[in-house]
Amino acid sequence: MRVKDKLRLLYEGDTPEAHNFRYGLLVFDVTTILFIVATSFLPHSPAFEWMDMIIGLIVLADFLARLAISPTPWRDLLRPTTWADIIAIVSFLALWTGEGLGFLRILRTLRLLRTYQLTARLRVDFPFFRRYEDLIIATVNLAVFIFIMTGFVYETQYWTNTKIGNYVDALYFTIAALTTTGFGDITLTGTLGHLISVVIMIFGVTLFLRLVQILLRPDKVRFPCPVCGLQRHDHDAVHCKACGTTLNIPDEGAI
Repeated sequence: MRVKDKLRLLYEGDTPEAHNFRYGLLVFDVTTILFIVATSFLPHSPAFEWMDMIIGLIVLADFLARLAISPTPWRDLLRPTTWADIIAIVSFLALWTGEGLGFLRILRTLRLLRTYQLTARLRVDFPFFRRYEDLIIATVNLAVFIFIMTGFVYETQYWTNTKIGNYVDALYFTIAALTTTGFGDITLTGTLGHLISVVIMIFGVTLFLRLVQILLRPDKVRFPCPVCGLQRHDHDAVHCKACGTTLNIPDEGAI
């Protein structure tokens, strides 16, 4: 089997090996994020720099593998998530760029979770994910946004803004701006700081309201109607409320 065919089987296949491989990538993504968060509070050391290099090489290998099996690699290069991958790779491999852009690494986790193969597998393997998928996705979206904006706030402000001394200060400001609390004890300076504040308030509030909307709406089960395609139904629904088709929604013990 050719290398490209083997890679395509791992990334897009429906075998136990492929499922385990994609779960492994998800675990690697989450571990990388935890590493970035933990090391941001510690002084730099040669050991951390070597870990950055190793992570960067793994991310680069994954990036090249995805590009190799893509039917439209040039189109993929125009996607924002692809550029986020490139920036993250550079930030890991070129230590002089600073650690801040490594926060964009979390975008890969969001994209990986949204691939059809992994999302479908999570629904099969984890009843909790199947029942609360929308809530989990909305929470991840908000967490991704907060994580990235915290990195941007810190990297653009800690050189000149005495009120931003560490990532906790940047996180505090991000949460305060997102919730429009406006305590006023920490503010961003300069044109760039003001623009970042506007982005946090506009997009952050939107993502937060989306999460609240999901929390407040009636709890339903995701089960596509075979006729009209309606995705969500009451847990005890017998017929589709849109077209009247008889549904056979499996309970948790039948999946």
